[in-house]
Amino acid sequence: MIKNDPIGAAIQDYLKGKKNGTITVACNIAEDDVIPVDYLFRQEEEMPELETIALQECRGHVLDVGAGAGCHSLLLQERGLPVTAIDISEGAVAAMQQRGVENVLLADVHTLKDQKYDTLLMLMNGIGIVGDLFGLYKFLVHTKTILNPGGQILLESSDILYMYEQEDGSVLLDLNAGYYGEVEYNMKYKTHESGKFKWLFIDAGLLEQYAEEHGYSFEVLYEGENGNYLAKLVLLG
Repeated sequence: MIKNDPIGAAIQDYLKGKKNGTITVACNIAEDDVIPVDYLFRQEEEMPELETIALQECRGHVLDVGAGAGCHSLLLQERGLPVTAIDISEGAVAAMQQRGVENVLLADVHTLKDQKYDTLLMLMNGIGIVGDLFGLYKFLVHTKTILNPGGQILLESSDILYMYEQEDGSVLLDLNAGYYGEVEYNMKYKTHESGKFKWLFIDAGLLEQYAEEHGYSFEVLYEGENGNYLAKLVLLG
């Protein structure tokens, strides 16, 4: 029995025919938001432009990080790319296996070793899993051990500075609170609750700085209307 796995439980309910579920996302800097569970099962024609560009950029052996219900992995598989899908949600992993994703792991990307990839795919603000800037540092050190030479990270993030804007257009930040993109989430679905966890939103300028310090080139491939963007980091040398 899955415990405290809101995303996994919601995905499993969807597969059982309960199509109208929503996952509640509580955040320490904004009002609660909801994710309709059917969004996790979107088809290619329902995907935002940022995601379709990211999928076109994938090459070689792809590691789909935080793969959820597997919508991206299934598309890449159809296109003939070898894909490994990973998630820390037991319910999500079981769902991907049910849906035909051929290579699925119940794993945290930070624990992977003994396997090399050409592309790490991290959509739906996927780089957020690193939690904070120190986590980003550790992540960029680790990914060098699981990427082939010239391997790439395709990631989505957002600059959320706009969330701190005042009515007069000024920005109010607590300079003692750390980087403004480090937030805290809690996800809920029915009786399932994730508990509080850290999530990172990073502006492109700062991400570029971190990438180059760790031996990656940096390029923004797409910018959305709400501060979100798609970046490509390529391992140099």
